[in-house]
Amino acid sequence: MRKFSVPGLLALLTLAACVRADSVGEVDTVFKFIGPDHKIVVDAYDDPKVAGVTCYVSRAKTGGIKGALGLAEDKSEASIACRQVAPIVIDKPLPKQEEVFSERISLVFKRLRIVRMVDAKRNTLVYLTYSDRVIEGSPQNSVTAVPVDRATPIPLR
Repeated sequence: MRKFSVPGLLALLTLAACVRADSVGEVDTVFKFIGPDHKIVVDAYDDPKVAGVTCYVSRAKTGGIKGALGLAEDKSEASIACRQVAPIVIDKPLPKQEEVFSERISLVFKRLRIVRMVDAKRNTLVYLTYSDRVIEGSPQNSVTAVPVDRATPIPLR
């Protein structure tokens, strides 16, 4: 049986709290008599390994009774725009490709994912968002890029 130390568990919980989305806003798209309306939500995610980069993701959120109970499966469509919001600081070398955010968008089977890729030739961070299911993913995706000043080469692992 594996034992966890209290400081280690606290560090893990702190890291999990750091990668949560901040809600920026939402707009209603369909009125529902019972339960919340269908809507489009916009969330902001700060890249946990690249200080100064924030990704804004818009996606559909299903309302109604199923949505209120957390049983609805949200659509696979999402859009992403990542921007430099402060000086970019990369403390440790980055892998060439890494999932930086993942969020459940259905009760069990579906996740929204954001992957960071490093385009070393152009010194650019590329972010891709898509959703997947346990059995079948969706080809719908969105991509954005954040160029990094050439004076600050992106360190790679």
